Amino acid sequence: MADPAQGDPLGAQGSGLWLARHGRTAYNDEGRFQGWSDVPLDALGREQAQVLALAVARVAPMLLVASPLTRAAQTAAIVGAHVGLEAVVDERFAETDAGEWTHRSFAEVTAEDPDGFARFMALDLDWGFPGGERFADQHARVLAGVADWRARAVDGGPIVVICHANVIRLALTPPGTLPQEIPGRPENGSLVAL
Repeated sequence: MADPAQGDPLGAQGSGLWLARHGRTAYNDEGRFQGWSDVPLDALGREQAQVLALAVARVAPMLLVASPLTRAAQTAAIVGAHVGLEAVVDERFAETDAGEWTHRSFAEVTAEDPDGFARFMALDLDWGFPGGERFADQHARVLAGVADWRARAVDGGPIVVICHANVIRLALTPPGTLPQEIPGRPENGSLVAL
């Protein structure tokens, strides 16, 4: 894991809005879809959250925001205890609703639907989880959340949002982005400046 506590996080000290991925869960370790299910942090995930807290402290946020899902809320509680902030919950930063793929392994889904899994990995905005959310719909809610919190950060100081891999990837994907320009998946416990 890249150590977000080493040096200036991404060399972007003073940026207004930061996104952090929650610590690892058993589902991350096993390669399973979590979606909106409430999977808690595992032991390594709690350690990652402690390391993340050191990086967030250097950002000196005036506010901490978190997805409502357990893994993000637990990460936010660990980070918040270190920086003296209680997270504000914003549902727009919840992970993609994985629908019928929730709790299933990546290997199982790849064997059953290789094209769908490839479109998931590519963050294809035209694709959606069977019985779940389309990336285009999630993209709209994430960008709305980013715009709202970015405006507040400009006025009052840095804000850190504890969220999920697809949320971060979508936040870093402006409308009209070509598929090959979509960023890869951030590591658990990573911190990204917008």
